Amino acid sequence: MEILNRIKKSKLVSIDLENFYPKGERIAFDIKDWLFDEVVLKEKDFRDYVKQHDWSQYKDAFIALHCSADAIIPSWAYLLITVNLAPFTNRIVVGDLETIETILYTEIISSLDEEQFRNKHVLIKGCNEKKIPETAYVQLAEKLVHVATSVMYGEACSNVPLFKNKK
Repeated sequence: MEILNRIKKSKLVSIDLENFYPKGERIAFDIKDWLFDEVVLKEKDFRDYVKQHDWSQYKDAFIALHCSADAIIPSWAYLLITVNLAPFTNRIVVGDLETIETILYTEIISSLDEEQFRNKHVLIKGCNEKKIPETAYVQLAEKLVHVATSVMYGEACSNVPLFKNKK
């Protein structure tokens, strides 16, 4: 008796967001050490730090600019760092590492052609090795609900039904 793999033969289309994960190191760049007493930004000193810093070490990285000290940082400070980082990096945001992932996946999902999922049974794969932001799953489900016949989450062998078109 032949054993049939019903999952392999199904018309289920699987989307694994981990396959879209952009390659490159993620770095949280904290500017607090460039502040006077970790509280005050002195323009001349700050500009000197920026000028002397080796920006090439961030080649192909994704950078999250932030300040962990309780200080007021003028916008131009982040912009000054950005114009020095931009020639080397993949992407720069103000925020934390989760902010980078959220922005990257927002762009990825918005550029995804939903027509390829029209009238299909779609499984959004869960259980990833990499940290995929919850927002990415929400945005993907929101996009699919307009075109797919059904949307599920999890693994093909055990999934959670999320949506079924009642045509």
